[in-house]
Amino acid sequence: VQLQASGGGLVQAGGSLRLSCAASGLTFNSYALGWFRQAPGKEREFIAAIKWSVVYYGDSAKGRFTISRDNDKNTVYLQMNSLKPEDTAVYYCAAVSLPAHTMSISTLKTSAYDYWGQGTLVTVSS
Repeated sequence: VQLQASGGGLVQAGGSLRLSCAASGLTFNSYALGWFRQAPGKEREFIAAIKWSVVYYGDSAKGRFTISRDNDKNTVYLQMNSLKPEDTAVYYCAAVSLPAHTMSISTLKTSAYDYWGQGTLVTVSS
């Protein structure tokens, strides 16, 4: 299983970015996909997770970030709007296999995930 995150970069406060995570080597529809971020000196933080139409958002993402997935392209996205300097972090995508037609609140935790991408750096300037 490989997860390849991309789309990070430098953006001014108030701007937008869309992160992508392309997955390979797995049955994409059977997996919940999540986004996390980690700023220097801080713990990895849950941003959002999705399986089928069920989505969860962390507090820092609500109202500004949107997670989506394209099952035909085996890709999950994170649209980030109204970015703030405190959003600066390395963003990681992750995947976990779940039983059919289920989604779990455990996907809010890093420990739930079996596979991780390499991360993409987002820097928001003030």
